[in-house]
Amino acid sequence: MESSKETGCQAREGPILCINNCGFFGSAATMNMCSKCHKDMVLKQQQAQFAAASIENMVNGSSSSSIEPLPADAVNAKAEPVELKTDAPRLTPDLVSSESSEPKPKEGPNRCTTCRKRVGLTGFSCRCGNMFCSVHRYSDKHECPFDYRSAAQDAIAKANPLVKADKLEKI
Repeated sequence: MESSKETGCQAREGPILCINNCGFFGSAATMNMCSKCHKDMVLKQQQAQFAAASIENMVNGSSSSSIEPLPADAVNAKAEPVELKTDAPRLTPDLVSSESSEPKPKEGPNRCTTCRKRVGLTGFSCRCGNMFCSVHRYSDKHECPFDYRSAAQDAIAKANPLVKADKLEKI
């Protein structure tokens, strides 16, 4: 140990755990954080700076062209929702319901369309759009109006396009 004190070298004490207690090892270059925690912290700082700059530009009335573009790695990060307070009126539930022209369908217990038996989560939905029990799930048991034959022909036609070779030039 005395030789290391004389030469000015420090012995490494061992690995340092991340200061966020995530279980990984940190380093002095990343402020004693693991690489993931350090990257998350840097992204949060960039987002905070960008949000502060954009709010400042909104308050000052500056044009949006003066905002610096974000680096490519910051654009791909998930953004946390930010709530801005505006003077615009908020829609209340009674305003929203009066504006929608379509009435909501009644959501009750699922029942078989043929026998009205309660099916719950075990119901079978048919291509005709109705819900059926295990007895009436087949198309021949509930007189299904859906045309399975033409649907199958269309699927086969889409899956197998017509391949036609170019004509050969005659010599």
